[in-house]
Amino acid sequence: MTAEPPGTADTPPTTGNAHRPPDGARPPEPPRPRLPLWAAVLTVFPLALLAASFWIGRLVRPGGDDWCFLPVLRDEGVSGMIGKFYLDDNGRVANALMVALYGAAGVPGHQWYATLSGLLVLAVLWALIPAALHRAGRTAPRGMPLLVASMTAAVFFFATPNTYKTFYWPASSVSHTVAPALAAAAVIPMLRARSHRGRILALCVAAVAGLFIGTLSEGTSVVAGVLLCTALLLSLRSRPGPGRRRTRLWCGVALAALAAGLVIIYTSPGSRHRRDRFGTGATSVADPGSLADALRTFGGILGTVLTTWTYLGALAVGVLLGLLLRGSGPAADGPLRGRPLLPALAAVAAFLVSGYLCTLITLPAFEHNMMTYGTRTWNDYLFLLVLLLAGLGALLGSALRTRVRGTRAVPLVTGAAALLCAAVCVGLFVPLTGLAHDMDVRARHWDRQDRWLRQEAAAGAEVLPYVPASVGQMRDPFGKHGRSTWPAPCTARYYHLKRITYSTRPVPAPTH
Repeated sequence: MTAEPPGTADTPPTTGNAHRPPDGARPPEPPRPRLPLWAAVLTVFPLALLAASFWIGRLVRPGGDDWCFLPVLRDEGVSGMIGKFYLDDNGRVANALMVALYGAAGVPGHQWYATLSGLLVLAVLWALIPAALHRAGRTAPRGMPLLVASMTAAVFFFATPNTYKTFYWPASSVSHTVAPALAAAAVIPMLRARSHRGRILALCVAAVAGLFIGTLSEGTSVVAGVLLCTALLLSLRSRPGPGRRRTRLWCGVALAALAAGLVIIYTSPGSRHRRDRFGTGATSVADPGSLADALRTFGGILGTVLTTWTYLGALAVGVLLGLLLRGSGPAADGPLRGRPLLPALAAVAAFLVSGYLCTLITLPAFEHNMMTYGTRTWNDYLFLLVLLLAGLGALLGSALRTRVRGTRAVPLVTGAAALLCAAVCVGLFVPLTGLAHDMDVRARHWDRQDRWLRQEAAAGAEVLPYVPASVGQMRDPFGKHGRSTWPAPCTARYYHLKRITYSTRPVPAPTH
């Protein structure tokens, strides 16, 4: 290997070898400041909210698309599920694998899904925050990343218009909630890479994650693609050197893998069937009328999101983070250090562009109900919004600490931001308790009806009545007061029946 020139983005210039650490050794890091007591107490609020939401997850029961997934997994296995997605539904091969992970366990898989996926997203955020701070040459008290991660996770899960579809319904969560978190996780190895092996690992992760995300969620792929292009544009302002070349190589590999995954989806028979069903295609999406409709719809989505006060929790916890940040060394992207306005504006632009593009490609499927039934698709870019709010808050907090040091303004802002975080957690908990009540009512009804249907089917019945029960605007069998039959045929197959019929009578008690 050739020696890297001094003064690159990854290696600050040195004046000599006297203080250079031995080869392969990491330079000593300054000790981190201790976490203030108030921050430790505040961390309890979002963690308690998440713990309560995990406990509520035991009330989840299959519904909507789950009725069609479960019989396929039971009768045909994982290969049958992959074939269903690729050949008939939408072409999302990775989505089929994710569905198989939780669906193979049946009802318990649905009940445990919220806990496992919530812990996964929390762990990703918990690892991403210190990695990003290290890359920026900053450090925070040891417990601060957990506070920021838990607060942003709580806002992402529960500030959305439909928490059930965002967090509790697995079929929606794998595509629009977990998918953006997996995309964020792929960035961590790149941020942490310090050696040649680490950079090779980061490239491998980018390739695998890009292909997986590309075949998991079109919306998340669009957001990731826009962010990668933004990073490439920002690299034009970086100083030439190994750091810039590595960033561009990593972004190029991730973009190529994303594109390959999207090609697999777009050319699949399932995707063609889906486009035929909704009458969409590349030409119709690019039609001026479609572009205008998507712009109006995205404007309405922004109006809903920006007037939801609980999103301020992400901004407030970012301010707290910025107030406690300290310098730990030179930033990896040296030319951008000291000029945070440019990357901040670029991130805002990336959010707006990706949100509009996601709306454009999903609007045909939710033409008349994007603001109600289609809210779950917003999460592809709302994850980015929550991270963006926390990042902007960190910039505000850091600027405030620097400019008004020694005044009473810093304690006042700290107290106000902490109170706002606590208020957001309480504000999110109140509707969560109402959702828990609705889920409990449906779970009791679902279990009672499930036992009776299984008992009657085992006795030889072929046609049985079904009383629908929905939660979170889910489409269960016989929606719209019996006018909609989907997914009644799938439900009948699940219970080994020829047909189920719409009924409003109370479910008979199963005999023992």
